[in-house]
Formats: sequence, C-alpha cells, structure tokens
Amino acid sequence: MADVATLALGGGTLVLALLISCYTVLVFLSPPLAVPSPKDKVYRSRSNPETPRPLPSVHDAATLDLTVVVPAYNETARMPAMLDAALAHLTGPQASPKTYEILVVDDGSTDGTSELALDYAKEHPHADMRVVTLSRNLGKGGAVRHGMVHARGRRIIFADADGASKFADVEQLWKAMDGLAGGDDSRPAVAIGSRAHLVKTEAVVKRSLLRNILMYGLHTILRLVGVGHIRDTQCGFKLFSRAAAQRIFPCQHLTTWIFDVEVLLLAKQLAVPVAEVPIAWHEVSGSKLNVVTDSLQMLRDLLVLRANVLVGRWKAPPVPRK
Repeated sequence: MADVATLALGGGTLVLALLISCYTVLVFLSPPLAVPSPKDKVYRSRSNPETPRPLPSVHDAATLDLTVVVPAYNETARMPAMLDAALAHLTGPQASPKTYEILVVDDGSTDGTSELALDYAKEHPHADMRVVTLSRNLGKGGAVRHGMVHARGRRIIFADADGASKFADVEQLWKAMDGLAGGDDSRPAVAIGSRAHLVKTEAVVKRSLLRNILMYGLHTILRLVGVGHIRDTQCGFKLFSRAAAQRIFPCQHLTTWIFDVEVLLLAKQLAVPVAEVPIAWHEVSGSKLNVVTDSLQMLRDLLVLRANVLVGRWKAPPVPRK
C-alpha cells in the first residue's frame, strides 16, 4: 500500500509539474496587451503636416458618422488606388450621406507610406484624412487596434490598404448593421465582409494550391477555436459600431495576421451580434504575407489564443449593468 501511495504521490507531482510547465510556456508565448508609446498617440494631417496633434479616444463621444481605418505597412504602391476608391464612394452620389474620416495607420513603414498619405491628403483638400505613424512595426492587428481605439466615428470600418475589397460594399455592411442594431448605434454590433461565396470562383480557384490547402486547414482549426460559425474570418473589411469597438478592441492581444479570430471570439464572448455579408473581392499582387512562415505563426497564435481562453487568462470583461 505504501508503494501504491508513493507512486500516486509521485504521479500527482509529475502531473502538477507538467501543468505548471505548460502554463509557464503559455505565459511566455502570450503577447501582453499593447501599450502604445506617447509618440504613437498623435496624428498629422493636411493642416498640421509637421506638428502632430493628440488623437482622440474611442471612449469619447462620436463626432462623425464613419471612420475608415487603413492599416498600412510599406503600401506606397497599392494604397493610392484604395484611397481613390474610398473617396470616390464617400463623396459620390451613390453613397448614403455620411460625415467621415480616413485614418491611415502607418505600421512602422520604411518606404515613405506616411509621407505619401500626407501628400495625398494635400492633393485632396476636401477629404478628412489623418495619418498616424507608429514608432515600430506592430503587425496588422496592432495597426488595426490602434486605429480602432482612436477613431471618431459612430461606426468604424477597417479596410485593407491593397483595395482588394470593393469599398462601395460598405453600404451593404451598413445596412446589415442597421438590421442588427435597429439603427441604434448605442447597441454593439459587427458586420463583416465575406468572401465565402467566392470559394468556387476564379478569384479563389486560381490561387496557388498551397494557399487553398492552408485556407481549408485554417477553417478546420477555427471550428476548434470557437468561431466555426463564421465562414470567412480573414476578410480585411469589417464594420463595428462604436459600442462594439469600445468593448472589443481594448481586450485584443494578438497583433499578427490572425488577430481577426480573436476579435470575432471576443464578440462572441460579449454576445455582440455579427452579420457576415458577401462582398466583391479580387486578388491584388504585392501581399506582405509569407504563405509558409506566416501560416506557421498563425497556427501558433491560434493555439495560444485557444489555450488562454480555456484557462481564463484572456476573456472579455462583463458588460456593466446600467
């Protein structure tokens, strides 16, 4: 009996040591909440190209209808066409009238992305454009988060700088959000662009075999993470009500390519309704994504995300009762 008790005690100690080791590794691999430096909390614009001004907070009252957050890393070649499309829609007769701002978040670029954006703003004086230049590269998720927590709009969309999504489809997302929130922007709601309807079309079929294999593999993993109900988590065209942005983005840890999954998981934890809306999309050359290395990083980040949620380290705080 003594030998059995000794074995049981030894086994329990081994399991405890293994659990402690796994938890320690998890803590080591888990990124902390990003804390921007003071120099990142300022913007420049056409009226103040040399003298940065303080950014507002998403927790302030909204002062316009729509903020368009454009995360940009070395995007001098692709961003002008995207900005052209956004402005053409926002100022054209086909759009529902909206006051707006375009908030370009330069994610530590080395190719003059900020200067190009400022020059663009000077050439389009009718456009309300602000440019934030991050002091270091955070990753796409970090740039999106930074823009979201400093936006002025009652609704906030992030749109990739490559212009792959048809910007005019913001109207479809807007209508979907109206359906979720009943036109009440004090209610949290999310409407996301989706390319799921394109899976059997040339837009996806003509992509490399490796990219498509990885796409289907990602969908399988997402079911395990808890967002399998979303058919396309990675489309870079997502609209948030201000109330949703206030609750979701301050809790976002991941700053890499897979940050969308954490954002959608936070929405699920907070019971924020999400509408998935089919949009027009086309492949644009010049992607910064390395299919192999970034896919491995995505897998690691998904495992870290899932583990942190399971042990309760990462979770959205409860919504305070009014």
